[in-house]
Amino acid sequence: MIEQEYQEQLDFVLTRLKEERQKANMSQIELSFAAGLSQNQVNCIEAGRNIPNLYTLIKLCNALNIRPEVLFVPTDIQREKARDEIIALIKKFI
Repeated sequence: MIEQEYQEQLDFVLTRLKEERQKANMSQIELSFAAGLSQNQVNCIEAGRNIPNLYTLIKLCNALNIRPEVLFVPTDIQREKARDEIIALIKKFI
């Protein structure tokens, strides 16, 4: 069940990343160039075939000129829940 919750959150983040790219009127190639990634990397991330690490996610956000939290949740309540889940996950691996 926990795995499903994390997968749902990951799917949400990757969907938001694509939405933000489209909102910025950027192609995958333009985003990859601005972020210093390959177009294939961006494509695989958006398609969910590749999970970006934090460094890559920040590079993508900088290229889109957005703050990373924009990708995580649309509301304050969901933002707090996601932040707590991410902090718990980070603590688990530290």
